Amino acid sequence: MASNSLLHLAFLSFFSLSLLLLLHQAFGSSRGLFLPKEYAGNGAPPPAGICAAVVTIYGYKCQEFEVKTDDGYILSVQRIPEGRAGGGGPNRPPVLLQHGILVDGVTWLLNSPQESLAMMLADNGFDLWISNTRGTRFSRRHVTLDPSNPEYWNWSWDDLVTHDLPSVINLVFTQTAQKIHYVGHSMGTLIALASFAEGKEIDKVKSAALLSPIAYLSHMTTELGNLAAKAFVGEITDMLGVAEFNPKGEPVAKFLKLLCADPGVDCYDLLTAVTGKNCCLNSSTVELSLKYEPQSTATKNLVHLAQTVRDGVLSKYDYGNSKFNVQHYGESKPPVYDLSKIPRDIPLFLSYGGQDALSDVKDVATLLNLLKSHDQDKLQVQYVKDYAHADFILGVNAKDIVYNQIIAFFRRQH
Repeated sequence: MASNSLLHLAFLSFFSLSLLLLLHQAFGSSRGLFLPKEYAGNGAPPPAGICAAVVTIYGYKCQEFEVKTDDGYILSVQRIPEGRAGGGGPNRPPVLLQHGILVDGVTWLLNSPQESLAMMLADNGFDLWISNTRGTRFSRRHVTLDPSNPEYWNWSWDDLVTHDLPSVINLVFTQTAQKIHYVGHSMGTLIALASFAEGKEIDKVKSAALLSPIAYLSHMTTELGNLAAKAFVGEITDMLGVAEFNPKGEPVAKFLKLLCADPGVDCYDLLTAVTGKNCCLNSSTVELSLKYEPQSTATKNLVHLAQTVRDGVLSKYDYGNSKFNVQHYGESKPPVYDLSKIPRDIPLFLSYGGQDALSDVKDVATLLNLLKSHDQDKLQVQYVKDYAHADFILGVNAKDIVYNQIIAFFRRQH
């Protein structure tokens, strides 16, 4: 079955724009693709960081922070303390934005200020914070390890739940002395749900908005993913190595080229093939995104996500045999994240799309079933029939359809 493969998830989890770049590298051609003229292919970041690159140029104040996790990773965090028109103050409610896999915090800042969730929140009276998980461009430091050391990449999304998320939330909480509103997209929703299920960070979180929620992944569908699953089951570790999964690397480009050679796969419409039929992106946003994305993650992280697909449950990383699991967990199987244990009274806003090939409506239904005992006045669910995965972040009309709803939801929480 296709969903039993690591490769299914590795390529389904690719944010669509990442795959567009990979295809360009694999074929050495921009036919049918949007590529910025200034893109040099080396992934070099603007030296001054995210604030200078994509925030202050629009007239917003922006601050760069660093936070060290308890396992030694040094993460980059940005803060937009007030709107473009000013009006900053100590009582602005803090909001933390958490990106998904294979992208970083820049993904929230690629549309115009009028269309970007980050800028909209700042302009609507919120104290805006942006997280960048370990291994991404501006969060590649560690107190002792270098990214060239395979041990640097010995982590999965368990570690984002246990180390990264608490560290960033605590930073915001300490700086603002207020509980935060949380916004996650894709994997950013997964780590929040897992954290809430374990009762972590609940005392510092006022509410959470989950866009394209990822928890159960049994119904993802794309031709590219299915082909990868059937053709290359079990070979991803040998092909790509066991440490850093670098989307800009030659092994990934070669692998994608092999997949795209199949006549059943339309690799010049990867946007639809991977994320579903996005209704509302424009070419300039896609072009700008290729200047900054995709980002690396740990191969172990993709393995863990694939285990979620295979097993149909959310559990901690499976080390492959009972002996190793006992060493890590004291039991032969990895512990399960029981989402039914999410506190009933934490305010949740969930928004999902009818065209989303990653956060499929059937899998969202499974998640919602686990939340059926949630306090009714604390759970708001939005279904956007025409939206696919990328529309929630880059859609030009997301401000009217989704973001205004999020702002209204946050304002109702006291």
